[in-house]
Formats: sequence, structure tokens, C-alpha cells
Amino acid sequence: MAESAPAINPGVCNNTALRKAARRVTRFYDACMAETGLRATQYTILSLLASRGPTTMAVLADLLSMDRATMGHNLRPLERDGLITIRVGREDRREREVALSHAGRSTEARSKPSWQKAQACFEQEFGKDDALAMRRLMARIAELELSG
Repeated sequence: MAESAPAINPGVCNNTALRKAARRVTRFYDACMAETGLRATQYTILSLLASRGPTTMAVLADLLSMDRATMGHNLRPLERDGLITIRVGREDRREREVALSHAGRSTEARSKPSWQKAQACFEQEFGKDDALAMRRLMARIAELELSG
């Protein structure tokens, strides 16, 4: 008798389901990015800066749905390694403006193929249409105004 695949149990807790999936995908992307020396979150920050240009820590935090402390924690190693610069804001001295350094631009470009490979592998395994549907659902969730 052939063994049947285990039934997918989605559980009842939305938070647990989202975090479990996020951890699994993050581990996969981190493994794909390992040869670059960057974690997936670090690559995301460099990629955002490469496409948007210099921006404030507050804007970056908002784009990634992070609080400022978490954003600072993620930026420190990038600044230490010379991949970004952080300076006082030009328009508002209370702000901190983050920009790619020359080394950061080079690292982002060199790392892009590893990220693209991760994207392609994930979409091959999960399905291109399902991956797009997932990103649309996650974008909707990220826009919710939830209050506790």
C-alpha cells in the first residue's frame, strides 16, 4: 500500500503560521546568500538603497515594517563593513540618512545573482503563480492597521 502524504495542518494561530513560514523562507534565502557574506535582510537593505538612493532610517524602517531599534541593529554591521554610510539628515538634522558606499554598491551588484537564484528556486518549488499570490497577500497584511 502506498504511503499517503501527511495532511497539511494549518493550525489556528495566524501569527504562528506566518512566523513559521517566514523562518523557513529566511533560512532558505540566508543559505542561498551565504557565499556573498550577507544575510537576506542585509541584501534587502542594500537592494532598497541601490534602487531608491539615499533615504532616512525612518523610511527604511517603514518600508521593511521594522521599528527604528531593529533597523539600527540591522544597519550597524553594514556600516561597520563599509557598505553603507549614515549621516545627519540634510533637511532635518534629527534624521539619519543612509546611503550605499561604493563598496556597498559593488557588494549589492555582486550579490544579486545569489538572490535571483533564491527567487527562482523558491518559485520553482512553490509555484510562480502561488509565489505572486503569496506576495500580494503578504503586502495586504503589511498594510493592515492592527491595534492591540
